[in-house]
Amino acid sequence: MKIPSKRFRSPGLLSGLLPRSVYSLIAIALTLGSTHAEAQFLWRSIGPYGGDARSFAAVPGEPQHLYLGSTNSWIFESLDGGANWSRLSKVDGSDDLLVDSVIVDAADHRTIFAGVHRPDKPDGGLYVSHDAGKSWKSADALHGQSVLSLAQSASDPNILIAGSLQGVFRSSDHGATWTLISPEGSKEVHEVESLAIDPRNPEIVYAGTWHLPWKTKDGGKTWHNIKQGVIDDSDVFSIILDPERPSIVYASACSGIYKSENAGELFHKIQGIPATARRTRVLMQDTKHREVVYAGTTEGLYRTRDGGHEWQRVTGSDVIINDIYLDPQHPGHILLATDRGGVLSSTDDGANFAGSNQGFSARKVEAMLIDAKDPRQIFAGVVNDKTYGGVFLSKDAGTGWQQIAEGLDGRDVFALAEAKDGTVLAGTNHGIFELVAGDGGTASHWVMRSSIVNHGTKIVSVMNGGKKINRLEDITIPARQMSSRVSDFDLTGDMWLTATAEGLFTSADQGTTWQGGLVLGSGAYHSVASIDGELLAARREGVVFSKDAGKTWEPLRMPSRVKDIHRLVFSPDGVLWVGAGDGVYLSRDKGNTWFWLEKVPVRDIDDMSFDAKTGHMLASSRSSQVVYSIDPATFTFTASTTGYRVFLTRSAGGVKIAATLQDGIVAER
Repeated sequence: MKIPSKRFRSPGLLSGLLPRSVYSLIAIALTLGSTHAEAQFLWRSIGPYGGDARSFAAVPGEPQHLYLGSTNSWIFESLDGGANWSRLSKVDGSDDLLVDSVIVDAADHRTIFAGVHRPDKPDGGLYVSHDAGKSWKSADALHGQSVLSLAQSASDPNILIAGSLQGVFRSSDHGATWTLISPEGSKEVHEVESLAIDPRNPEIVYAGTWHLPWKTKDGGKTWHNIKQGVIDDSDVFSIILDPERPSIVYASACSGIYKSENAGELFHKIQGIPATARRTRVLMQDTKHREVVYAGTTEGLYRTRDGGHEWQRVTGSDVIINDIYLDPQHPGHILLATDRGGVLSSTDDGANFAGSNQGFSARKVEAMLIDAKDPRQIFAGVVNDKTYGGVFLSKDAGTGWQQIAEGLDGRDVFALAEAKDGTVLAGTNHGIFELVAGDGGTASHWVMRSSIVNHGTKIVSVMNGGKKINRLEDITIPARQMSSRVSDFDLTGDMWLTATAEGLFTSADQGTTWQGGLVLGSGAYHSVASIDGELLAARREGVVFSKDAGKTWEPLRMPSRVKDIHRLVFSPDGVLWVGAGDGVYLSRDKGNTWFWLEKVPVRDIDDMSFDAKTGHMLASSRSSQVVYSIDPATFTFTASTTGYRVFLTRSAGGVKIAATLQDGIVAER
């Protein structure tokens, strides 16, 4: 690998010394490429299914027709009681709205209300659809507010209330206009997490705030605190009223579950749920058996069959529940909207739960691998999903998926790669794992391959002819296990290479042991590549290379304008491609001269990969919804708008697929 000393020209096409005629031809090609209309493709989500689900809503009188709110602005729809879901629409163009409250209008089933908020700042709103969820419009009075709760009056569907950080809002005209009914600027009735309307009298409203419950009997003209019996400064997550006896009130708070039998004037704490599970996000009463109440907590689903005297947990403690749906048409059918696990379904009254996520994907896929021999086999590595995550495998191009997580112990997966012999490695937030086929029909599982065995020398003193002399002896440093995040692999050669937070490591024995460490004093390498026995690695500030299998490394002199390097990749013809903060660079001579593809409009590139079917290089960025396909022969490109923010792009038998920030994997139709 040569360290170039030629001049670097900027802006535009960059090189060492090339004839002017070549510059002219390339400039013409780039201009032609940049004038191509963006190729608009319809992309679809193909899984892996699951992720974070937030809220349910059923169409009144049609209990099998459900809507589901997500954590990424999407609304999903099911026509079969949650067995299958279809991605319906976004409430707006952003990707980070939590759809925590959904109501289907009892008087007009094509009208749907969605209360949304952002998790990291006070923002959100109330969105209304009048075409059964196909399109949405923000309610002006609540625009930009974090709407945390919604309710509609059972006795007068014209009346709706919304709870926000500012307070309680009411609409008396079917959501057309909204008025703040809690005291403006109140230091008490604000940050309204939960709401309930008396089923017989819409003037009576209960509001659970981040600091105790409140009540109005006159439509918001006056409010009084109903904290008698409630531990001070309790966040009230859910309030429900018995539809037949509305004087019976249940409230869940960070300090436990409370019950009142006199319309909230006095609460008593219900015993039976352990303190560790007291963050009860939702309460749900079985309307046919009102003594049966469910509590969805951050440590599983609890149920009481006697009005709260005794409780039993009916799921595992690892289930974090955001909402509950009880199917009135099929007793015993329960749906749970959960963190990480998506929708869980039981058809046997809670005895068993299983995922019910076909069509619903809210996964964050950080790693993606297409099987070299069978492009219908797709591996997806996910993060943030713990025991519900790991690696997912589809053997039919995304139609179905199976979770392969045994051995990963809930680790996040940031890298996947396949060697020439078919070995598949996963880079996690805590070491390297190899996929091992099960014996005797057992499932495939992961085995740790993170042993670091470095070799070195030490000075020893020996006697020689009566004189004491020093000499160097080779030593093997005691083995240790890699414990850091693994960002990338290159397994294409005989010498395997990986980038980790501990530095760069190589393996000459198919991952049994690894050697290496910090390079040039840094461990912040995140992309690696190799060709003809030479190894390269990138960190944001630059690129290093090694000609001796990683024993020594040297810096590769990059053009001075190249900043924030994200990705290195070789195409089969030996061209080195670099994705950086200001676009795409390539070198046909291993770094001696460089070209900047100025006309390719994508910036802040996160990923590039070679499409063997077309011979093009694919490029994508987390900040964009577009996948670019660049022809290296002519420097022209096409752009495909996916409709999703994408950051990993691959080709599976000529079909482009991409990993998204929160929507799983998407593919061209």
